[in-house]
Amino acid sequence: MNDDHDKVTGRLTRALGIASAGLGLAGIAAPDRIGRLCGLRQPGARLILPLLGVRELGHAAGLLPGRQPKPWIWSRVVGDTMDLSLLGRALADRRSDRTRVILATGAVAGITVVDVVAAIRTSSARRRSRRLRVAGSVTVTPPLEQVYRFWHDFENLPTFMDHLESVQTSGKRTSHWVAKAPGGRHVEWDAEVVEDRPQQLIAWRTVDGAAVSNSGQVRFAPAPGGQGTEIHVELDFSPPAGRLGTAVAKLFGEHPHQQIRDDLRRFKQVVETGEVIRSDGSPEGADTRRTVLQRPGRPGSATRL
Repeated sequence: MNDDHDKVTGRLTRALGIASAGLGLAGIAAPDRIGRLCGLRQPGARLILPLLGVRELGHAAGLLPGRQPKPWIWSRVVGDTMDLSLLGRALADRRSDRTRVILATGAVAGITVVDVVAAIRTSSARRRSRRLRVAGSVTVTPPLEQVYRFWHDFENLPTFMDHLESVQTSGKRTSHWVAKAPGGRHVEWDAEVVEDRPQQLIAWRTVDGAAVSNSGQVRFAPAPGGQGTEIHVELDFSPPAGRLGTAVAKLFGEHPHQQIRDDLRRFKQVVETGEVIRSDGSPEGADTRRTVLQRPGRPGSATRL
């Protein structure tokens, strides 16, 4: 769905760039004809229209390459506002052809609506492009059923995902997550399981309105030759704007792909040995985190000793 949204936005942006190029050339090459078409009979129109044409060519130059369309789209909105102001003044001038000016004003107002929609869509696409997507995989020796049970209890995740402080189950498919943030702060959100195929896949995402928009999935498969279990993890998150967004981004570090590899390395240690061992040189410092994989009455749960 997001890809379709971006494709439509890209086509709309290019169409507006082509329109700007056409209007710009017309304004420079035939200002008198454009003036008459719009009902402008003032002598100054011949001087203003070529300048507006140069402005439109500038918009076209910014929009057609398609690299950073957002500022150019919004500049078109500003230009539309200027054009409407000029047409409003022309409408009050007795020398103008009022019928043609009214028609031109309606046309520019329609273009303004299209430009505003394109600007909003472009801003939305830019925000989505800020989404951070990371993936990693690891092979562990325990059997698939045991590994699936361990992941299925999200309360186990903080034992190896170092940025998480806690995950608490709040319903059959919902959970409450608390993550560490710089300065001793915390970031919290609620998530829901959106797909659960026993011993194959678990997928989750934040609920609507959560402070942090993120999702993830983990796929399970038997390792070749029956030698344990393969784990494939994909995480996707989009930091919110402002200071909270900066704090959330820092949770994932400057090298998120390295971080997920570190998380999976710790996961492998937890399910294979029951503990995570950190060296003196690790970012977390020297520490041994011991985890009991099976707890009476709650299969697959983990607790720190």
